[in-house]
Amino acid sequence: MKKLLAAAFAAASLAFASPALAQTPSEVLVIGQIAEPKSLDPHAVTAVNDFRILVNVYDGLTRYKDGTLEVEPSLAESWEISDDGKTYTFKLRSGVTFHDGTPFNAEAVKFNFDRMLKEDHPYHDTGPFPLSFFFSSVQEVTAVDDMTVEFTLSESYAPFLSNLAYPTGLIVSPAAVMENGKDFGRNPVGTGAFKFEAWEANARVVVTRNEDYWDGAAPQEALIFRPITDTNTRIAEMLSGGLDIMVEVPPDSLQQFRGDDAFQVYEQAGPHVWFLILNAKEGPFADKKVRQAANYAINKQALVENILQGTAEVAAGPTPPAFAWAYNESLEPYSYDPEKAKSLLQEAGYDGAELTFYVTEGGSGMLDPVAMGTAIQADLQAIGMPTKIETYEWNTFLGKVNPGLEGKADMAEMAWMTNDPDTLPFLALRSEAWPDKGGFNSGYYANEKVDELLNEARAATDQNRRAELYREMQEIVQEDAPWVFVANWKQNAVTGANVGDFKLQPSFFLMLQDVSKN
Repeated sequence: MKKLLAAAFAAASLAFASPALAQTPSEVLVIGQIAEPKSLDPHAVTAVNDFRILVNVYDGLTRYKDGTLEVEPSLAESWEISDDGKTYTFKLRSGVTFHDGTPFNAEAVKFNFDRMLKEDHPYHDTGPFPLSFFFSSVQEVTAVDDMTVEFTLSESYAPFLSNLAYPTGLIVSPAAVMENGKDFGRNPVGTGAFKFEAWEANARVVVTRNEDYWDGAAPQEALIFRPITDTNTRIAEMLSGGLDIMVEVPPDSLQQFRGDDAFQVYEQAGPHVWFLILNAKEGPFADKKVRQAANYAINKQALVENILQGTAEVAAGPTPPAFAWAYNESLEPYSYDPEKAKSLLQEAGYDGAELTFYVTEGGSGMLDPVAMGTAIQADLQAIGMPTKIETYEWNTFLGKVNPGLEGKADMAEMAWMTNDPDTLPFLALRSEAWPDKGGFNSGYYANEKVDELLNEARAATDQNRRAELYREMQEIVQEDAPWVFVANWKQNAVTGANVGDFKLQPSFFLMLQDVSKN
């Protein structure tokens, strides 16, 4: 262990070394992240930036098959579903222990979900649990025997198995939660391929190989996740050899890396949407015509071509086309039509009030948010909508946006990467998902028909019926324009040429259990 830590900390210290001297040890993978993680408690976070670490430390009952969003067994070896879709019975994998040596069993699974879902649970106060919405249909979790656990749902819930594979469903050590309480997120313990070793704020998170991992020990001795918020610094570190893997490479730099044999570039489409949340509760955007005007005013094709340089496509609505079975192909994106936008503003009686626009420096799936925000500001001002930008670091930005825009801002940038067509609209477009009700509908959009469609879709057992409901929802939401629908992104990463068996996943997670270095 001392050898592992010595190598890990030596590599991490290269953050302060001369670029000419930077290189990483062969037994350690160093990953350049876009931001400092908020927490390493999978139940307490929402950002893919954090998820990329967590999926290497924890396992869930299910996981996504390599290269897909289809589920397969993980900590659960098998499961049965009752005819009415309300009871799921899981047979658990035997012989698995948490990194602290305590056993993984049915009681541990029950502890995890009771902790998230029951306010009277003795460790519920170790939250908050912002994505516990994923399991809101769970009425009871029962440990049938040591290796059998049963979930009783209040209704049939189609995304349940997929949500179990999402980081919110990752299983934490009950003993570690009991020992660390609210500090568990700084002292994480799971069953995954890597064990937590150290977290130095704004410098590195170090995890080391779990030699007894049930799915086979990883080839690398350690992973180091380095938060490098400045894009130019992150690129310089990659070019100099201080990083082995860099995620979310700016479009300008992709061509540079493609032309260098020392690197490999990876790209893959996935379920991503980049949008602007509009404050539909108060201010100018409370009027649908003004929201539609913003959609017409912004030259989204120019954003995609000039700033994102073809690494994304213009979005038509709230559902990414990566969900092909549920995507409404009949929808056309709002065209760039400044004159139409001006006409709508005139019809709405817009008085030229200044807009407050929250922009982030960078974050999970946020592409090039400062440049995009500046271009959007110019497009809005060109049709007579003066716009004031306020720029924040990612976690500060989330702290301002997630609690809601009321009394604070008229609009805010946002990006979501999701696992099911239910997730984003259910958590961010339903009236029951307003921030004061525990959701992420930060613009306070409300439409009774949308609520009805989403509630029916998540309970439908027939996928064709679900698809019909989601397509109808997309038409209504596009017309109501609670967001400016901007882009669907193709994720990317760059690695050193000596990194082998690396893959991007449509989940946007960073699965490093099989990655090696030559």
